[in-house]
Amino acid sequence: MQAGDVFIFYGLLKQGAAGAPDELGLELAGEFLGACRFRGRMLDLGGFPGVVAGDTLCHGAVWRVKDVSVVPAMDAFEDVTDDPATSLYLRGRVPVLDEAGAETGEQGWIYIYNQKTDGFAILPDGNWPLDRGRSRK
Repeated sequence: MQAGDVFIFYGLLKQGAAGAPDELGLELAGEFLGACRFRGRMLDLGGFPGVVAGDTLCHGAVWRVKDVSVVPAMDAFEDVTDDPATSLYLRGRVPVLDEAGAETGEQGWIYIYNQKTDGFAILPDGNWPLDRGRSRK
């Protein structure tokens, strides 16, 4: 992880999302660059989404990190732990796609849901509305 890397946010970390963690200071630690797409399967986990491997063209927002010291707090918010068996999410990388679904040539960090998916509804359009979230904390 280094300054200049990008993240793809698709849920509570998106700019303006209900349930967003204001205490992270994402506006100060980086820069929101706009909408993007990525491939996955987005699930409604009850007040927040999760993405797992899949082929749906999902909606996200690109954020470029300036101050990497915020990343451990982001990981903590997403319940990323040292034990992959108990982590709610894992941080991985995926290709960043433009609005039409074409690869931009950039890889983005993304939080991938890491628990059982049985019983959760799939969002067929791959889009988590900004007003749908609630804080997990």
